[in-house]
Amino acid sequence: MNRREALKAFALAAAASQFAGFEKWAYAHEHKGTKRSTGPYKPKFFNKHEFLTITILSDLIIPTDETAGAKEAGCAEFTDFIISHDPDKQLHFREGLAWLDKHVRTLHKKSFAELSQSQQTRILESLAYPAQFREQEKTGQDFFKLIRTYTVMGYYTSRPGMEALGVPTLQHYSASPECPHVDDPEHKHLKKAKV
Repeated sequence: MNRREALKAFALAAAASQFAGFEKWAYAHEHKGTKRSTGPYKPKFFNKHEFLTITILSDLIIPTDETAGAKEAGCAEFTDFIISHDPDKQLHFREGLAWLDKHVRTLHKKSFAELSQSQQTRILESLAYPAQFREQEKTGQDFFKLIRTYTVMGYYTSRPGMEALGVPTLQHYSASPECPHVDDPEHKHLKKAKV
């Protein structure tokens, strides 16, 4: 994803904070006078089966452990919302999801969503790790890179993701922290930033 695409996605994430299902976003802090719709998220682009697959993929990419994972961060909702506003990526997602289910049906006679978690993980390992790449899985590899990019972006723009990083803007101070340079309030000892 290039810088322009990332900025577009971040702008859409900011807009998404006003829609149902986006309470998890860091952008969606409680501001006085801000009214957001509440209730379960309703997919805007993916159908029910596709959205279930996106949810499972997101959870496998960033599972819940001692910190919140993709499920708690709403990464599937983020991906659906962003893709619903990005026609250039819609075909890539549809083709990737169709390829994944076709590939899995060839191997297991089931859809990806119907597999056990260990089977799902084995399928993704062959797509994620270059040492396991097979030429006939190029479409799947490209799709996995794409879903991983959006999952990670969704996670680290969410409140749980920012909390996992310890982003200081989420902390509330009873008083404003003091400058650590009490002996040099004009910061003359600091090097100038390179421009």
